Amino acid sequence: MAESSENAAPAPAPEPAPAPAPTPPPSSSPPVKSGIPPRYDLDAKWDACLDLSIRRVAYSTLAGTFGGLLLFRNPTTRWASVALGAGAGIGAAYTECSYIFYGAPPKWSPKVSTAPSGGKDK
Repeated sequence: MAESSENAAPAPAPEPAPAPAPTPPPSSSPPVKSGIPPRYDLDAKWDACLDLSIRRVAYSTLAGTFGGLLLFRNPTTRWASVALGAGAGIGAAYTECSYIFYGAPPKWSPKVSTAPSGGKDK
């Protein structure tokens, strides 16, 4: 029993293909800058200081540990070597962080006298 063309539903018209979605910007685009000059960007300074401090303290503590294991037999002197390494790392990190936050210290040079030397007038 074939259906007659009178009772058949009309064939739906083909729908147009959907437009392609817009492509997102490339993921390697630089981050949006906040507009704060680098001199006053405290977030960047703290990030740099914390990263530097963790690295300096960890590396110098490991150096003190390794040196203590190689050079000393007494556990007290080994721990002293570790503490010395950690202290050197903390000091180096503190110095570098002070440069990051406050800038380089002024260079102290001896005063140069503008008076003529020798004391003789020509």
